[in-house]
Amino acid sequence: MSTSNYELLHAEGSATPIKGWVHGVPLEDSAKEQLRNIAALPFVGPWVAVMPDVHLGKGATVGSVVPTRGAIIPAAVGVDIGCGMAAVRTTLRANDLPDNLAQLRSSIERGVPVGNGRGGDHRQLPDSIETCLAESGLVARLDAIKAKHRKIRTDKLDKQIGTLGGGNHFIEVCLDESDAVWVMLHSGSRGTGNLIGSYFIERAREELAHRVLGFHLPDRDLAFFMEGEPLFDDYVEAVSWAQDYARANREAMMARVLADMRHRLPKFQLEKLAVNCHHNYVQRETHHGESLLVTRKGAVSAREGELGIIPGSMGTCSYIVRGKGNPDSFHSCSHGAGRVMSRTAARQQITLAQHREATAHVECRKDAAVIDESPAAYKSIDAVMAAQSDLVEVVHTLRQVLCVKG
Repeated sequence: MSTSNYELLHAEGSATPIKGWVHGVPLEDSAKEQLRNIAALPFVGPWVAVMPDVHLGKGATVGSVVPTRGAIIPAAVGVDIGCGMAAVRTTLRANDLPDNLAQLRSSIERGVPVGNGRGGDHRQLPDSIETCLAESGLVARLDAIKAKHRKIRTDKLDKQIGTLGGGNHFIEVCLDESDAVWVMLHSGSRGTGNLIGSYFIERAREELAHRVLGFHLPDRDLAFFMEGEPLFDDYVEAVSWAQDYARANREAMMARVLADMRHRLPKFQLEKLAVNCHHNYVQRETHHGESLLVTRKGAVSAREGELGIIPGSMGTCSYIVRGKGNPDSFHSCSHGAGRVMSRTAARQQITLAQHREATAHVECRKDAAVIDESPAAYKSIDAVMAAQSDLVEVVHTLRQVLCVKG
C-alpha cells in the first residue's frame, strides 16, 4: 500500500489526532472547529478520520469517521440513518436508450414516488413490496421498538418504502466507460428513520442533565449514551433497524425502476456487479486490535477489495470503487463530492441559466427548486478522488444521462 495521503489537523487541547484526507479540497473553518469538538471527547479515538468531501454538519461533521470506545453519539449518525447508495449494471448499451429520455424520466418519477409529499405519505404499496416488507421482519422489529419508546409514533412505514424522498436523494441512469447502462440511486430510511434519529438525539440531550461529566462537552448535539445504559442498547437496536430498513428501501426502489425500464426499453438482464452500501451509519468493528464503535457520517466502508459507490454532484461523474483497506482511515472513503455551499447560499449564488448549462447533457429537472443541488454547490469530484487515491481505486467511471431528484 502507498503512503497515506492524510494531513494532521491540530485539535487544540486534545490528545486525539485528526487525520484529514483534504489535500487540494476546501475545508471551512466551521468544519475544523466541529472536528476539534468531536476529537476532544475522551471516549473518541484513537483518532478521527476526515474524508475529502468533509463539510459542516449538525453535531458532527459530514465526511467524518468517528470511532468511539464504550459510547455512541446519536447526532454523529444523524437522522438520515442508513442513507446510502445502490447501483447495478445492466446488459443494455447506450444505443439501446431513446434519443429523448424525457418520457423515461417521467415514467420513473411516476413509478417511484419522489419528494416528501403531503406529510411524507405516498400511495399504497404494490402487493409484492408489501409482502416483502412483512416477510423481512422489519414490521415486527419496529413494533418492538415502539413498544418501549411510545413517542416513536409512525404510520409512514408502509407508505414510504420504495420511495425516494427529497433533498440530495436521486435516481440516475448512467453510462460507464464502455457505454454499459447502469442504474444508480441514493436514499435512506425515510421518515421513520428520521423520527428514530430525532427521538434518540433528544433523549441523549435529556440524559446530559443527569450526568457528571468530568470534562467539557462543547456542543449539546454531541450528547451520548454510554455502553451498559438501557438507552445505549435501545439506540443500537433502533439504529440497526433503520439501517436495515434503508437497505430494503433501496432494494425496493431499484426493483421499481428496473420494472419500469423493462416496459420501455429493449429486453435486458442484470449483470453480477451490484452494490448496496450505507454512508450514514454506526457498527462495531475491530481496528488496530481494538473493538470500536465506528460511526461513518458521510463515509463509506472501503475494506480491501470491497466495492463502494462515490457519486459526484448532479451533472458530474460518479465512481464505482474498490477499497484498499487503508487502516489509517479505518477502512473508509468519501461518500460523494461534498457540499461547498449551503443550500441557502446556493439558491442565492447560482442562477437558473448556470444550472441549465451545467446539466445540459443530463435529462433532469432544470427548475429553480433544484438550484441547491446544482454542480456548483459541490466540491470538484476530481479533486475529491485525487485526495483519496490511497483509500480506493476506481473500477468504473459513470456519467449520468438521466437524473430524477426528489
